[in-house]
Amino acid sequence: MKSTDSMRIGELAERFDLAPHVLRHWEAMGLLTPATRVNGRRRYTRDHVVRVMTIIRAKGGGMSLDQIREVLGAAGRAERRALLEQHHADLERRLGEIAASKRLIEHLMECTAEDFTQCPSYRRIIEGAAALRDLREDGCVI
Repeated sequence: MKSTDSMRIGELAERFDLAPHVLRHWEAMGLLTPATRVNGRRRYTRDHVVRVMTIIRAKGGGMSLDQIREVLGAAGRAERRALLEQHHADLERRLGEIAASKRLIEHLMECTAEDFTQCPSYRRIIEGAAALRDLREDGCVI
C-alpha cells in the first residue's frame, strides 16, 4: 500500500477478517479516527491499518474497547504508561491463573484415579490454589 493509496471500508475490514460494521462501531466509539470521505464513501489509509492492528492486538491481550480507547486517547506518555502498567499487572495475574489451570489439567490427563476428586495429588493442587486465593483476597500473609 503506497502512502497515497486508500481503501474502502470493505477492503480494510476484509484485510483483518472483520465485518465493516465493526469498523463503523470503532469509529463511533472513538477508537478509529473517521476516514476521509470521497464521494460519500469512507477511504482509509495506512495509518488506519496500523490503528486497526493495534486495536486487534490489544483486544487479543484481553483489553476491553473502553480500555483501548483510554490508552489510545491518553494525554501523554506518563498517562499511557500508567494505564498499560495496570493492564500488565492484570495480565500477569491472569497468566498465573492460566498456568495453575494448565498444571491441573496436565495432572488430570495423567491421573489414574477412578474419581479424580479423591486423588491426593489433585486435592493438594486444588487446596493450594484455594489457599492462595484466600491470601490474595484479604491481603494477609501470616
